[in-house]
Amino acid sequence: MASKDAEGRRPTGSTGRNLKAFCSFCRKSHRDVGPLVEGPGDVYICGDCIELCQSIIDQEKRRRVRGTNNTSRIPAPREIKDRLDQYVVGQQRTKKILSVAVHNHYKRLNMHDFGRGEVEVDKSNILLIGPTGSGKTLLARTLAKLLDVPFAIGDATTLTEAGYVGEDVENLLLKLLHAADFDIEAAQRGIVYVDEVDKIAKTQNNVSITRDVSGEGVQQALLKMLEGTVSNVPPQGGRKHPEQQYIQVDTTNILFICGGTFVGLENNIARRVGKNSFGFGGKTEVGEKQLGELLAQVTSDDLIEFGMIPEFVGRLPVLAPLEPLDEAALTRILTEPRNSLVKQYQRLFEMEGAELEFDTKALHEIARLAKTRDTGARGLRSIVEEIMLDIMFDLPELEAKGRYVVTEDVVKGVKPLFEKKQMDKKSA
Repeated sequence: MASKDAEGRRPTGSTGRNLKAFCSFCRKSHRDVGPLVEGPGDVYICGDCIELCQSIIDQEKRRRVRGTNNTSRIPAPREIKDRLDQYVVGQQRTKKILSVAVHNHYKRLNMHDFGRGEVEVDKSNILLIGPTGSGKTLLARTLAKLLDVPFAIGDATTLTEAGYVGEDVENLLLKLLHAADFDIEAAQRGIVYVDEVDKIAKTQNNVSITRDVSGEGVQQALLKMLEGTVSNVPPQGGRKHPEQQYIQVDTTNILFICGGTFVGLENNIARRVGKNSFGFGGKTEVGEKQLGELLAQVTSDDLIEFGMIPEFVGRLPVLAPLEPLDEAALTRILTEPRNSLVKQYQRLFEMEGAELEFDTKALHEIARLAKTRDTGARGLRSIVEEIMLDIMFDLPELEAKGRYVVTEDVVKGVKPLFEKKQMDKKSA
């Protein structure tokens, strides 16, 4: 006979007793789902349903925790900026703009707790403008982590107008649902970052007879989502079809942050502010030092001239330009953030019982190489990975751990990484 637990319940199915029993929830027999757990009154539950119940309970707990957020728990703009300072070097004005915009957005969500009255605060989506590798995605990701809300990243270049090959704009919301474990209420308070939004600018002087389905068409499709609407999201992704079941998501309280490099936008700004134009086609030659100053003066008219439709620009009222990163900023990025590359590799060496040091000249040389690649902060990782490849391959098997120093010659490839000081084996 099967043994009972402390409360008198006993597992069945695998013991051979009551072979006709089936799960009271999914109606499957033990032959289909394995052992069943018996409850009072001949009630049974299978392992699959137990796991499903556990996931529902966990999701409800997360929902309640998120639901306890109120205005008093929303970080002040200065607190938000201080947190951004820990991960993003420079971009002081941009971080201040983001901090105020995000603080006001989540304060707006909690107006229901105090009675809306006659005043309604509109949503202020954000547009980040800056060179590649300047920190646009990192800023958005850090904000989501700080606020403890679901966060999703989408690429505007994969989106096309409905009915054409590509992804529908609703796939952005599907990614947010995945990040929220399909907790719709939590997803409706999340953040969606749409990258490469400059690539959906409408084609200038388009003489083709075909539609601009991946440019202006995508902007048109995004309009209602940015403003606030109830979108039908296909749970399996892909294109929508009439017979498919949908998940309805209200985008009214979802904060959309769009980012793009907008290459050539500085020329439009320079012409507007009265810079001298010269060269072929009357384009303005803009030096790197002027780029940050020009982007700081960007207006909606400049974006419309670039190829963004007025309705789309109007739904992104907060413009946050980022400055290009110079060698000094890239050097600081290597060492100052909490997740800097130098700190990451030092921790990896520490786990192997060794020490790692980057001297000042090496850091400047790495920054210089990254600057020549013109990929911003992203170029730093590829350079450091290349430098550390050989020693990371051998380090776990070395018996004598030491203190390794990365010098300027090591970065240039003149000499391999070497030990500056052999550590005492007893202390190691």
